[in-house]
Amino acid sequence: MLKIGVLGAGHLGKIHIKCIQLANEVYELAGFYDPNPGHARAAAEQFGVRAFPDAESLMDAVDVIDIVTPTVTHFELARQAIEKGKHVFIEKPLTHTLEEAEALIRISQSKGVKVQVGHVERFNPALLALGDMPLAPMFVEAHRLAAFNPRGTDVSVILDLMIHDLDIILSMVDSPVKHVDASGVAVVSETPDIANARIEFENGCVANLTASRISLKQMRKVRLFQRNAYISLDFLEKKAQVVRLFEPGDPSLEGMDNLLELPTSKGAKRLHIDSPAIEPGNAIQMELETFAGSILDQTRPRVDIEDGYQALKLAYRIIESIDEKRIANQPLLP
Repeated sequence: MLKIGVLGAGHLGKIHIKCIQLANEVYELAGFYDPNPGHARAAAEQFGVRAFPDAESLMDAVDVIDIVTPTVTHFELARQAIEKGKHVFIEKPLTHTLEEAEALIRISQSKGVKVQVGHVERFNPALLALGDMPLAPMFVEAHRLAAFNPRGTDVSVILDLMIHDLDIILSMVDSPVKHVDASGVAVVSETPDIANARIEFENGCVANLTASRISLKQMRKVRLFQRNAYISLDFLEKKAQVVRLFEPGDPSLEGMDNLLELPTSKGAKRLHIDSPAIEPGNAIQMELETFAGSILDQTRPRVDIEDGYQALKLAYRIIESIDEKRIANQPLLP
């Protein structure tokens, strides 16, 4: 059993507190800290947990710190916890800057603690439904659309929304990024609210991503195209569909239904359409429980600090591409 404390009791922090209480086989919730007296009072009353007077006293009382605070505070709070030898779960994005992320990696390695980053879509039932299916996508299309919410505007839409899909794609494509081309527009806030990025990998894979926080409808879909397979993932509706092509006589076809014949220039192939069974689950609770497992079993966290860093690094390459275009398109002064 691990003692855990939560830093931040805002909207998402309260969800984490509730999920930790549900994960009572691996965690003992010592309490939380939030500098906002209203947040602290409301959370203490709602969940019946102790509100600590400051972050340091909470860190001293636990084995694990769960950081659910604004991005600009991530580095300093994580640094303090890691230097005290505490394991850290930190919400995405990992830090506000790449330099901060690199520093956290060095500190965590020197202290030998576990760090997991809250890329919660890795635990979405739609993605988990694929099981151990081999993934080698050569074209990826992702759309993540949401209505405007002032709560997320402390960072751009790339760091707020698109970074979820960046992490998913990086976990699937086993190749370095070769080139990034992106465009974005600030509509309501001071940073891009809608953006599109085209990412080319050295193995030839191309990913086209769109993220918006000013849409009238919600959408969280990823489509993958690879040799003899098409995979559609709906993270919002928690659905998955897998369409695969097989050669006639392939032993894998035995016992399969939903088979169609697809004529090709090299003869007919068999087309199989499958909607994998979706196991319902609480993704945030699951990611917190797997983090506990990595600590207790001394294994690599499912989404470790290096994963969080790589997603952040790619996000900043996209932001840099957008900034370069914005500067290039500024009118010249007369």
